[in-house]
Amino acid sequence: MQHFELKGQIRQVGNKAAIKAIRQQGLVPCNLYGLGMENVLFTVDAKELKGITDTPKAYIVDLVLDNGQKYFAILHETQYHPVSDICLHVDFLAVDEEKPIAIKVPVAISGHSAGVQRGGKFFQVSRELKICATMANLPDQLPVDITSLQLDKKIQAGDLQYDNVTILSPKSTIICGVKSTRNMVAAAE
Repeated sequence: MQHFELKGQIRQVGNKAAIKAIRQQGLVPCNLYGLGMENVLFTVDAKELKGITDTPKAYIVDLVLDNGQKYFAILHETQYHPVSDICLHVDFLAVDEEKPIAIKVPVAISGHSAGVQRGGKFFQVSRELKICATMANLPDQLPVDITSLQLDKKIQAGDLQYDNVTILSPKSTIICGVKSTRNMVAAAE
């Protein structure tokens, strides 16, 4: 999986006025926790943060803080302003290279479906799946080949198998499928 380096500055616990002042400087307050460590409060530049929040890709974040410490983390939760859609707060979850990591990874559809070639309509429901793997085995994306997908058939999460990766999404999660169109039904009648 790709890594994304993010530089941060340590901050102190503050009240609403202190947090508001941080946001007015173009910074986003963040929190790092996990692995039995104490919470680390820090800020990052809002423009740098968009590199991981405004993309469908999943990253391992290399947090480099101004006190010299470096952590591996994943984006756990983001909070946005309901009107302006500005990122208000980010939670990062610290991860270890040896322990399995649960993360959402995008699905990459490839191939030309046999059902579409016969006149069906392709649809995609899930754009990402939650998986679990060690850091060395985490894929950038989950390839799904739809070449043999026939009319009125679906591919579900339970149908997929990957080496050294466990799919945590429910087996009944529909990823994509091909359905008959109204024109095909009318022609058949």
